[in-house]
Amino acid sequence: MIMKPVRAVLPGFSLSFLIAIISQWINADFIKGIGAPTVALLIGVLLGNTIIRQPLWYSGTAWSEKRLLEYSVMLLGATITFQTIQQLKGSGIVFILLQMTITIVFALLLGKRLHFSEGMTLMMAGGNAVCGSSAIAAIAPTIEAKDDDKRLAITLVNLMGTVLMLTLPLISLLAFHHDNFLRGALIGGTVQSVGQVIASATMVNQETTTFATLFKILRIIMLIAVVLIFSQIHRRNQPQDHQKISIADSAKRALPWYVVGFVALCALNSWLTFNPIISDGAHLLSGWCEVTALAAIGLRLNFAAFIKAGRKLAYFGGGVLIVQVASALILITILL
Repeated sequence: MIMKPVRAVLPGFSLSFLIAIISQWINADFIKGIGAPTVALLIGVLLGNTIIRQPLWYSGTAWSEKRLLEYSVMLLGATITFQTIQQLKGSGIVFILLQMTITIVFALLLGKRLHFSEGMTLMMAGGNAVCGSSAIAAIAPTIEAKDDDKRLAITLVNLMGTVLMLTLPLISLLAFHHDNFLRGALIGGTVQSVGQVIASATMVNQETTTFATLFKILRIIMLIAVVLIFSQIHRRNQPQDHQKISIADSAKRALPWYVVGFVALCALNSWLTFNPIISDGAHLLSGWCEVTALAAIGLRLNFAAFIKAGRKLAYFGGGVLIVQVASALILITILL
């Protein structure tokens, strides 16, 4: 009984992991800078909509898509500490809070204007404001998002992150010249995933990478607040009888196990300060989980549906991206 689910999951998981390995290799040796998660997603989309369409793969890719992103979110907690907030001081914290608020509010308004579902709109808002795929994975179950919407949101957010990752080094140079702190604030305050932030900042220099990482970590720390707020937004939009659930059930929906794990590991790391072997190992494992999960998401993504919604998605993603960068440039100029 135990082995049957394993046998069902193994083919799809193995394929997703193989794509992850190939993606890491391609990113390291051929297309440096784009990021292994994006490469894995694109390879998955290509294979999943052409030759890999047999039912044999479904159970494993479904498990990889769901569980590995959850593990990635939880492990991320072991790589950060609450002490990061102290290093950015008051103005840096205000910048991140305002930047996230503007991104979320604009994404919610634009998503509603373009008639996207509540789930898609909330995931786009959280994914762009916080930490890309990991934020979407944390938000999705608390708002009862559809799997198709989740895949579309993750794909679009990753593509947006790739665009910002490649363009912000130049934009930051034009806007702030050689001020590494301000360039780090722009990259760390806007780019979606942790890997994309580091890849983008590395194109500038090591000092910018350090500052960008600090700003990004502060956004990640805000994940728990975003999950709780979005859960409440979703509940208020439900029919009255759906809102009459127990406090325990409400807390369970608002705080999935991996979000609780994320906070617990972050708190432990803040209190005990993990040995670098532990934090670096968690970072490495989290990254592999994310890349493998994105390969699975690509394999399961209906590309025809993505293209069908292409114009609306382009308006949504492009609009949020432009406002994100513009607001960051203005806030950095005023506050920092």
